[in-house]
Amino acid sequence: MTLSHVNRKNRPAMVNVSAKKITHRTARARAIVALPRAVLAEIGKDDVRSRKGPVLQTAIVAGIMAARRTSELIPLCHPIAIEDCAIDISLDRKNGAVIECSVEAHHKTGVEMEALTGAAVAALTIYDMCKGVSHDIVIKDLRLIEKTGGKRDYKAR
Repeated sequence: MTLSHVNRKNRPAMVNVSAKKITHRTARARAIVALPRAVLAEIGKDDVRSRKGPVLQTAIVAGIMAARRTSELIPLCHPIAIEDCAIDISLDRKNGAVIECSVEAHHKTGVEMEALTGAAVAALTIYDMCKGVSHDIVIKDLRLIEKTGGKRDYKAR
């Protein structure tokens, strides 16, 4: 197995997608933000309004914005015209905030990085907006849940 972004000379390289067919691509990623009780108590009141604005709603917008700009953040990532991006955040007393980012596009390459970036930035936004209450916030378990399109589909076990 070889790394996709390394060329024959063992140097970084963008994957050449010129010969690939355009197909419908989807991806869904998840991140969990473990929140201390004090933060959960604040957010659990239908999305607390912090000094910076409504926490969960702001995280949703930030995640969508980040997914759209993934190629500017991740070296060698192709720019993709995203056709749909949705972020869902649910609060759970055990896990804290569970963030799911779903992305769709018709393209020659997948949208996994866009979904992962959207979930990650939404999680970072929650951290940023809640750190005034507690710094004991942990972002964990950022992962791809599923993808479709391209050579093979993937679904996490």
